[in-house]
Amino acid sequence: MNHPKDSMPAATAHQTTAQQAPHHQHTPASTPNHVPLVEQTRDGLVESIHYGSLIALNADGSTALAAGQPEAPMYPRSSLKPLQAVALLKAGLDIPEELLALTAASHSGGRMHRDGAAEILRLYGLTPANLGNSTDLPYGVKEREEWLRDGNGPTQLAQNCSGKHASMTAVCVINGWPVDSYLHPEHPLQVLVRDTITDLTGEEAAAVSTDGCGTPLFAHSLHGMARAYGRLAAADESTTEGKVAHAMRRYPEMVAGEGRDVTALMRAVPGLLAKDGFEGLQLVGLPDGRGVAVKISDGGDRARMPVTVEVLRRLGFDGGTLDPLQSPPVLGGGLPVGELRAAQIFTTN
Repeated sequence: MNHPKDSMPAATAHQTTAQQAPHHQHTPASTPNHVPLVEQTRDGLVESIHYGSLIALNADGSTALAAGQPEAPMYPRSSLKPLQAVALLKAGLDIPEELLALTAASHSGGRMHRDGAAEILRLYGLTPANLGNSTDLPYGVKEREEWLRDGNGPTQLAQNCSGKHASMTAVCVINGWPVDSYLHPEHPLQVLVRDTITDLTGEEAAAVSTDGCGTPLFAHSLHGMARAYGRLAAADESTTEGKVAHAMRRYPEMVAGEGRDVTALMRAVPGLLAKDGFEGLQLVGLPDGRGVAVKISDGGDRARMPVTVEVLRRLGFDGGTLDPLQSPPVLGGGLPVGELRAAQIFTTN
């Protein structure tokens, strides 16, 4: 393995300085025409509604299902990670398959996730001091409780994006690029990431911002993201796209964690590729090239899976394999009195 040059200063946990951060231009934003996607009922009455947009593409790129405004630009958040991982492979990243799955992960922060991110760093002569992501507690509930019981606080390795950041710093070492500025949008790494996302989605970024972990964040449409996931899921394993998809499917526990719905979804449907993202994003790719993208407008995480399961059923997946992924019942006095369910608004073309 290569090692970082002695002249490269180490990044810190607070690396995003005025010199590194992108220049944010705040322009008036239009509100997408979202529609009701998910509703919670209680004893026959609709108690609350989650609005959003979605699209499901056939393998030939035509639209199978659509609702709301799937062409509107939005920030895909962590659902970009598999696409970013493709760019890292193009730049020479060479790590075991389970660590490649971790590179595309929003992990729960368990020991296997923290140790995996640390191993990526070790392979390339790096340490957690080289990471530029934000610090955080483990994302998973059980993992966070265990972490706190042991007297730990927020760290960069525990933060759910640490696998991606570890691999980004590794790629800088491989190519002789500066490690300390790897999050700057004009760094060669981030330019490659942007170009790779543009290629996979088939569209230029509508806007650029900064994700919660500090990584440059590119706005794309649900349509473009569904196209990208269909391409990844159908790709041959010998390609960079296929390597990422196969790693995620073989190690779904590294992509999220035990008890997480994304991990359960990939286990339930053979060949399915899945990744979530903050603010209500769910992306799915199917091995025949179909792609699904869902955005919940209020960012409600609980609404992702009911509508995603409904879309998959309309695409022909059923047989009870998706039943465990339905949301738990709405309770009243400890007894079921309602449900969180998909609203009946989809347009079939």
